Amino acid sequence: MTTSSTSSTTISPPSSSRLNQHIDLLAHLLDDYFRIPGTSVRFGIAGIIGLIPGVGDVLGGVISCVIVLAAWLNGVPNVTIARMVANVAIEVVVGMIPFVGDIFDIAFKANRRNYALLAGSLQMVPRDTTRDWLFFGAIGLFMLALTMIPVFLMAKLISMMVLSGMHR
Repeated sequence: MTTSSTSSTTISPPSSSRLNQHIDLLAHLLDDYFRIPGTSVRFGIAGIIGLIPGVGDVLGGVISCVIVLAAWLNGVPNVTIARMVANVAIEVVVGMIPFVGDIFDIAFKANRRNYALLAGSLQMVPRDTTRDWLFFGAIGLFMLALTMIPVFLMAKLISMMVLSGMHR
């Protein structure tokens, strides 16, 4: 009787499908684990944590970064990682607005979005990142518009002050 002296003592990293299941579960817990009875409205732990004034949305964002980290560790394209970070940032920033932010938090579901991006990137088919770049272009234009509003308001205020000083 021969016995093999080689035993499998190495620990292998989780398979892509196993990782996929764990990240899917995390996204489900964070974004749509609970359902309001009699409605189709679903929310998760992130929606509950977000109700804590001041720190709730930031804490939810930190927990959401686990999905982004998993994507990065699995070689998801950088532009997709950036899009995932943007999803988390949008949810955190808008979530900080009292009442409106909490409703947005429940509707936006950044973790489900990020899971979909991760799952799409882990498929064998090469992922087209054109939509990701378009998304960033739109965010960039929106941010530029937001930064220009105070500049235009300040220019208008200064011109009104200068013109009112000339008419005296």
